[in-house]
Amino acid sequence: MPGKHILEGIKVLEFAFAAAAPITTTQLAMHGATVIKVETHKRLDIMRVIPPFRGGKPDINRGAVFELLNAGKYGISLDLGKSKAREIAIQLASWADIVVDGYTPGVMARWGLDYNNLKERKRDIIYLSTTQQGQYGPHASFMGYGWQAVALGGFYHLTGWPDLAPSQVWGAYTDFINPYHQASALIAALLYRKRTGKGVYIDESQFECGLKFLRTQILDYTINNRVASRIGNRSSYAAPHGVFRCQGDDRWVAIAIFSEDEWKTFCEVINKPEWLKDLRFETLPARKKNEDALEVQLQEWTVKHTPEEIMKVLQEVGISAGIVETFEDMFDNDLQLRFREAFVTIRHPVTGEQIHKAPSYKMSKTPPRLRPAPMLGEHNKYVLGQILGLSNDEIVTLKDTGCITTQADVN
Repeated sequence: MPGKHILEGIKVLEFAFAAAAPITTTQLAMHGATVIKVETHKRLDIMRVIPPFRGGKPDINRGAVFELLNAGKYGISLDLGKSKAREIAIQLASWADIVVDGYTPGVMARWGLDYNNLKERKRDIIYLSTTQQGQYGPHASFMGYGWQAVALGGFYHLTGWPDLAPSQVWGAYTDFINPYHQASALIAALLYRKRTGKGVYIDESQFECGLKFLRTQILDYTINNRVASRIGNRSSYAAPHGVFRCQGDDRWVAIAIFSEDEWKTFCEVINKPEWLKDLRFETLPARKKNEDALEVQLQEWTVKHTPEEIMKVLQEVGISAGIVETFEDMFDNDLQLRFREAFVTIRHPVTGEQIHKAPSYKMSKTPPRLRPAPMLGEHNKYVLGQILGLSNDEIVTLKDTGCITTQADVN
């Protein structure tokens, strides 16, 4: 039988927007933590106002990306430009086990919500700051989104074809790889606090965290003075290694051959024994030298078959091959994703039943808790009344003075 959620009882306060920090806290919410997201109507989270919108209707509570990245949280809207709202935020920070700061360095300090101020009120507070390049140093004030961190890290320089300009990695790459490291760091901090009774301050640089995914290229430069550059879909230690056109409209398959045994098996299974006698393809160095010719001949074979046929035949003999799936393939036709229940339905109070991506990891005794993302200010009354214990009159006063807002306050 399912048991207690692994983070049940953990209280998290989030001051953040966009993707990196919100994805982090969403992971915590999915596993039982009570996460309160602090927003303001004066500067909406950018994810609330970018498409696609559910039902094709632009609205701050219909943003599909916001809904995905903030599932399972409580939402409160505070105008932190007002002193009374800042007092509320400090009270919530004293309630929380974890505070997450996703703003530019210095913003939280101006509001009295930085780690040094909060630890005076709660000595065992766990505090995560996640920024482009960390809280300190000559570039600490550098502002931007994941796209800028990806560019700084050199990912664009490596993405694309050698005879063309750099290409963009799809999405703000560091925004989507860093949150899982941040969530792991927060869990480690909780274990440390449980053992020692002490809080933790975590200063995370998205730029630095992303560099670990280029460690091979960095090592090659520091040891061999070689500067990595764009090689398309190829690999320095495999050939063929690429994506090849197949039968059908815009259908492709990825194939990778890493050893001479694999090359021999590959040629046999696709009925191309003559390639084994071709000196141009005899060894990996030879295949790398003649890779253009090899890829032309290989694609002459792949275009005669569907990607599904190729993947099945090659995988059965241990060759790395996979369909280049469209989103329709993933959602409608991928039997593995369906078996693992990768997509789930959540009911949102405005948009109704919507499809969400479930966590990619499974915990048999503590399955994830999945709830919709909050509407702007949806839980003002609950958070202020039930968590902080404010009276109805006090809550009304906060609303009348503009300290809290709701969807109704936004035109």
